[in-house]
Amino acid sequence: MAAYKFYGWESADIRDERGLTPREYYDLLSEIWCAETCAPRMRSDWSPEDKTLGQCSITAFLLQDLYGGKVFGVPLGDGNYHCFNVVGDCVFDLTSEQFGDKKLNYTDCPEQFRETHFAKEEKRQRYELLKARLFARLPGIAETELQRGECG
Repeated sequence: MAAYKFYGWESADIRDERGLTPREYYDLLSEIWCAETCAPRMRSDWSPEDKTLGQCSITAFLLQDLYGGKVFGVPLGDGNYHCFNVVGDCVFDLTSEQFGDKKLNYTDCPEQFRETHFAKEEKRQRYELLKARLFARLPGIAETELQRGECG
């Protein structure tokens, strides 16, 4: 078993319609997060060693597609929010590792909405790229359901 470090990994036992847990999606996403899916303002700092950097909102909304629930955001103090998922009693943040040892406060955070986040066309395109790359790795997904996209 992989040693997980993302916030909430210990209790991330919910399963989607494919029977996959957030830990299993973390494993899949770890192979496809890339500079092209990273937020442009952070792209120069992205590396395979810091693969979750700049991936939070697109990852959280993608996991919302899979599990339902809500996306919330930890205020970062610069006007930006770090997005994470809440599904029932399960709280998890697949991209928390980008903060290293810094502990984020996941309580009393405002809900985030894809309409607001995806008002930025580049963010919607990064989400679509991540979604296509993830679904290409899942069994039983028809080719017609995918919008092809590859990271360089």
